[in-house]
Amino acid sequence: MQRRDFLKTMGVATGASILPFLRHLPAEAAGGSDTLVVVVGDGINSLDLHRQGTNRPSYQVSINIYDRLVRFGVKTLEDGTLSYDSTKIEPEAAESWSVSEDGKSITFKISPMAKFWDGTPMTAHDVKWSFDRAVTLGGFPGVQMKAGSMSSPDQFVVVDDMTFRVDLPIPSKLALPDLAVPVPLIINSKVAKQHATESDPWATEYLHQTPAGSGAYKLARWDAGQQFIYERNDDWALGPKPGIKRVIVREVPSAANRRALTERGDADLYMDVPAKDAKELREGGKVAVAGAPIDNCLHVLGLNVAHKPFDNLKVRQAIAYALPYEEIMAAAAYGRGKAMFGGSEATPSSTEWPQPFPYQRDSDKAESLLAEAGFAGGFETTLSYNLGLADWQEPTALLIQEALGKIGIKVTLDKIPGANWRTAALVEKRLPMHLENFGGWLNYPDYYFFWAYKKGHLFNSSNYENPEIEALVDETLHMPVEDPNYAENVKRMISIAFTDVPRIPLYQPYLDAAMQKNVTGYAAWFHRQLDCRSIGKA
Repeated sequence: MQRRDFLKTMGVATGASILPFLRHLPAEAAGGSDTLVVVVGDGINSLDLHRQGTNRPSYQVSINIYDRLVRFGVKTLEDGTLSYDSTKIEPEAAESWSVSEDGKSITFKISPMAKFWDGTPMTAHDVKWSFDRAVTLGGFPGVQMKAGSMSSPDQFVVVDDMTFRVDLPIPSKLALPDLAVPVPLIINSKVAKQHATESDPWATEYLHQTPAGSGAYKLARWDAGQQFIYERNDDWALGPKPGIKRVIVREVPSAANRRALTERGDADLYMDVPAKDAKELREGGKVAVAGAPIDNCLHVLGLNVAHKPFDNLKVRQAIAYALPYEEIMAAAAYGRGKAMFGGSEATPSSTEWPQPFPYQRDSDKAESLLAEAGFAGGFETTLSYNLGLADWQEPTALLIQEALGKIGIKVTLDKIPGANWRTAALVEKRLPMHLENFGGWLNYPDYYFFWAYKKGHLFNSSNYENPEIEALVDETLHMPVEDPNYAENVKRMISIAFTDVPRIPLYQPYLDAAMQKNVTGYAAWFHRQLDCRSIGKA
């Protein structure tokens, strides 16, 4: 397809429609060696990750303007793409740490180079106040901390001004990596406490709009719904000095406009590129495209067992055999995904995760299973999808609707605006059949099962409950991978998921970014957000 045809078919208005974007940028933004212009689809809604209601795009703010005790390392993949390394934990605000012999406490030495933006040194008191806050305010941050066995302020101990200890109820392989995710950020508690009130003891209203960090970047400006701007903190000394002085992150809702701006050279970096655009941009060769499979992440078809007939195992298996997997890979993933169907093993022989499930399209088998379930004539249902993820969910939904129609299942498509999706699918869990995506921040299969297969947990949008899964996850979640029982437990979890299929995997997606060829150091991260610190311009 020629670019002019692409612009016509995708509805990109050129010229005047792009000018509003440019008016908000300084003259040097699109070309200066020390300025990076980034385009994203969704903007931030808070500067405080711990605040209830903070959206996913806002996570990147905490990454760039706050420090944590530790961070994950970065590795180079075979194709030269940079990606985070889930196996490597590096110092950040902590210069060192030690684990007790019984594995039930981790002691951190705070680096004397860790200083807040106002020049005051970071102390163990700041770390404790910040961690206390994370486990007390509730919501997602509290659950994320709990995954690492951290749920009570009593577990966080100030040994002295520069020594901090975490006490654990049991040894856990997740505790240290859980301190490298965005949630356990360290706040300047002295500043925050000055703005705390009796009704708001954790200064959520203040920190919502006024961060108090120590990170490599400061937030210079936030125009809600339009843009936010980072300025480099030249006093930051907890890693290599970032190569970019100023980062302008612009909210451009239209994927077509984001692509056009990148191709024109008006944007340096385009985050989270849809698979179709990533494929075409890579083939076009005008800009660089970097991408990697997202660890511990799957695009799935969810079948809600709280809604009949999806409580029937044979109905779920019938649908798993009816899906047009190859067509979905072609029309939604565009080759930018790893197939999670057609597995050769009905019982897994390894703990690899994700791994292909033992289903592929077999309409005869699907019809036979439907008949055995008492639905020889099919049935009617709805298939819900997220308009905010329409680039892959809409073509997938249409293909599923057509394929299920061939075995007698009449499907009505239910389009839900992105702003309403989380409530409908994850909080209320009211959607009978739906497309969903979940990626676990900690790269262990049992961690995925903790979030997506345990009863009542946020990403178990299928309302699935299996007593054996419940027991296996509880037993395995904190178990060392070297434990002789670990592999057998994980393989049993995967085997049950193969059989019960409350979530039918389609493919493991890639996280793709397009950038000008002079942009260096971009890395793909598990949180799928922008980390400015390693990026530079050649």
